[in-house]
Amino acid sequence: MKSKTNILENICYTELVYSRINKKLNTHYSKDEIEAMLFNIMKTTHEKHFQKKGKNFYVSNEENNIRITVNSNTFRVITVDVIL
Repeated sequence: MKSKTNILENICYTELVYSRINKKLNTHYSKDEIEAMLFNIMKTTHEKHFQKKGKNFYVSNEENNIRITVNSNTFRVITVDVIL
C-alpha cells in the first residue's frame, strides 16, 4: 500500500507530540522509545488498518490497543489514542 510505505518512509514528530503521547498512554518514554514503538507498531499493522479520513491517516492496531493519527500531507504524528 502506497500510504503505509509513504508514512513509514516520511514519519516525523514535533516536540510537543512526545509529551502528548506520554500523557495519553500514561507512560514516560523517551523520544527515541516513542519513535521506535510507533514505527514498529505501524510496520506490523496490516494495510487494511491504515485509513485516510480527511487530512489524516488513522492507523489502528488492536494488538497494542492503539490508534495513531498521522497528517497525510506532512506525515507528522499528531496524536496517539488508546482504543478499547
